[in-house]
Amino acid sequence: MKTNLFLLVLICNCYISIYAQSGLGINEKENWLEYWTEFDPKKVEYREAKKIIAGYISENTTLYSRDTYLLQGVVYVTNNATLTIEPGTIIRGDYKTCGTLIITKGAKIIAEGTESFPIVFTTNKDSYSRKPGDWGGIIIMGDAPVNTFGGVGVLSFDLDPQYNRYGGENSESNSGILKYVRIEYSGRKLSSKKELNGISFAGVGSKTKIENIQVSYSNDDSFEFYGGNVKLEKLISYRASDDDFDFTQGVQVDFNNSIAIRHPFSSDAEKSRCLEIDSYDIIEKFDSQRNKTNIKATNLTLVNTEDNDQGLIKEAVFVSNESFFSMNNSVVYGFKDFLMVKDITIIDEFEEYIKLKNLVIGHCDNTFRTMKGDGTIGMDNDFFFAKNYIKVSDGLISDFFKNPTFSNTPDFRYLKIEKNKNHVVNK
Repeated sequence: MKTNLFLLVLICNCYISIYAQSGLGINEKENWLEYWTEFDPKKVEYREAKKIIAGYISENTTLYSRDTYLLQGVVYVTNNATLTIEPGTIIRGDYKTCGTLIITKGAKIIAEGTESFPIVFTTNKDSYSRKPGDWGGIIIMGDAPVNTFGGVGVLSFDLDPQYNRYGGENSESNSGILKYVRIEYSGRKLSSKKELNGISFAGVGSKTKIENIQVSYSNDDSFEFYGGNVKLEKLISYRASDDDFDFTQGVQVDFNNSIAIRHPFSSDAEKSRCLEIDSYDIIEKFDSQRNKTNIKATNLTLVNTEDNDQGLIKEAVFVSNESFFSMNNSVVYGFKDFLMVKDITIIDEFEEYIKLKNLVIGHCDNTFRTMKGDGTIGMDNDFFFAKNYIKVSDGLISDFFKNPTFSNTPDFRYLKIEKNKNHVVNK
């Protein structure tokens, strides 16, 4: 009887283990990075811009794919207007005037490209001189909750003071659609203030569609979220100078099937990470009675493409105090540390804020570290890994992903790895 019970437990454990190791990282039957993405935008010859977008757009406006547009200076969509962009349209940000697009609170953007005809925001420089920070970027503001006092935030990018506020009480607000969109070489400073990001979402609500967006060669963060309540699907951050995804001001996030691809020689000296998660930028403006940042991530792939060279890349994920983070069915490869937490040193506190399940952590020097004390967290790692189906292993990048090269479209879907005695078999 005891033997049968042991076999039953063993079979159940094997079944659970097999289940836990399936569907990890970005996860589709086909490689969804194909067709609409571009991993070498420096070589793309875009059409010259023949039409200029400038100033204030205060009524419903459509940009047509037959034209190429120059985004000149800071362009504001105001007065609850909707800016509609046809599939296949190209918008080139002006270098001289730091072209920047602002969707103000109450306005909308409908930028719904297709797999065959993505919408492209890129630099107006020639292919031989393109570089990160050639133009500003895109900012979208809404009236979803933020955790500042009064529930209203102000963006510090030297914007028109009539149009720099965001936040409210409508967690389901709708700022439009962004789908099959590429954003390249953005992240310039508007003035003496900090750099813009590839795309920033401030107080944006859950009815805004945010999916199939690639941000490449941003001079600051690829994606930043200031408060709000968002659902994110199939986002790609490629070779950002700073963070790939930055979350703050109490943003509530469902984050699925997305990838950050880092390169050590693209990172700056500002502690670049794949995910940076905190609940406030400035503690004096933080209302502790409001939402704390909460990121629920599933099927992420976080990868450093250069074996044995972290360069200026820090940990893959950083979680500051008073922020919540869960990560499931995901793959992390090639970092000094997988996860750095602030001011958490004991397992009970760690598990209050951090939930991890069904992960593969490959070729990382350390798994968990804290900024406090001796840099370790008081937990039994082996027990924690076992109960949460976390697999820690080493190997070449080609052991983990189907095609982690960029000679053609990469394929970062996870290779299931089965250990067979002393060797590894890829399936």
